[in-house]
Formats: sequence, structure tokens, C-alpha cells
Amino acid sequence: MAEGRLVIGNRRYSSWSLRGWLPVQLAGLDVDVEVIPLAGGATPAIKAATPAGFVPYLEHRGARIWESLAIAEYCAEIAPKLWPADRVVRAHARSVASEMHAGYRELRMAMPMNLGRSFPGLRRTEGALADIARIEALWAECLDAQGGPFLFGADFTIADAMFAPVCARFLTWQPELTARSRAYIDAVRAHPLVDRWYRDALAEPDAWKLEKYEEIV
Repeated sequence: MAEGRLVIGNRRYSSWSLRGWLPVQLAGLDVDVEVIPLAGGATPAIKAATPAGFVPYLEHRGARIWESLAIAEYCAEIAPKLWPADRVVRAHARSVASEMHAGYRELRMAMPMNLGRSFPGLRRTEGALADIARIEALWAECLDAQGGPFLFGADFTIADAMFAPVCARFLTWQPELTARSRAYIDAVRAHPLVDRWYRDALAEPDAWKLEKYEEIV
């Protein structure tokens, strides 16, 4: 019997669910995963299943956690390797993850996550491009300091989990990026857990698709 459950939205669109699911998997938590299709906002089913009416939501060994970064920190208590071991580097990684968690609203609004479509050249708003420039600068800073292929070296950490949906957005919308950024995106996309998420997303029922994310103009 599983030790808990993780409630997520459908994988095709739910960027925050991906940010919660990755640390849970990386930490090896034994949980059942419950998928509730999204409808462009909180649905009665999601409100009934989660305390705040949002996904992801984790129950594990008596703990109840309903926010992605809180889920990640909980997982890191069980698996400390999810943050860099060095105190100074770990502080940097936490800052990077928190900036992603709280920022880049223009990118989120202009270029939503859709793992099944490609919209090259579209939605390059001034605000989205400014966010992309900041993201590329942040990535380059981390990769230069730690050597890659991930933001803080050889291991895929919470910082990478937070940026995995950004990588997915860039694969869908294909903005102009540096070769260094593209190499990082390729490394994230090739990670076995990210690849598993993609495969599961593409296997979801067509009935779960939302026109607002599929018919982009």
C-alpha cells in the first residue's frame, strides 16, 4: 500500500504539477498519483481534492503539502541530495528556484505550457522576451559556475525541477536562444523523469484537451 498520494493536473498543461511531481519522484516517495483534468482554472473536482483548490497537492506519512516549492522542500528533507551539498551553492540554488517560483509572469501568460503542440515564432511579446533574457542570463551564470549539464552540476536538483516547465515552454514556442541555453534544455528534456512525464502527457485522453491552449492565434 502506498504511503500517500500526489494530486496533479493533466500533464499536458500543468506546469506547477510538473514542478511538484519531479521532486516527489527524485526523492523516491511511495505515493499514488491522482490526475484531475484542468479546465482553465480551479474545478469542483480539484477544490474537493485539495485544501487550497490548486494542484499539486501531496499527502505523505501524515504531512499535507499544497504548494510546489513547499513540496520540493519537504522532499529535500527526505532526500537532501535534491539541493547542492555546499552551503553557499545551496543558497544560490534556493534563490534561483525562488526567483522562478515568484517571477516571469509575462512569459507564463504569453507562452503557456502545452507538451503536444509547436508554435514557433508566436507570442513574442516585449514582456515575455524580457523574461527570457533574464532566464538565459541566470542559466548562464549557473552553468558557468557549476559546469553543467544541469544548473548546479551533474545532478538534477530542485532548481532544475522548477525550470523544467520553462524548458518545455521554450520547446513549444521556440524563441531565439543561445546555444548554451539550448544545450541545457536538451539535457532537461532527456532526463528520464522528464521524458516519462512527456510520454504520459501525450497518452492522455483527447477529451482533456482545452481549446484555449490548442488553438493559438
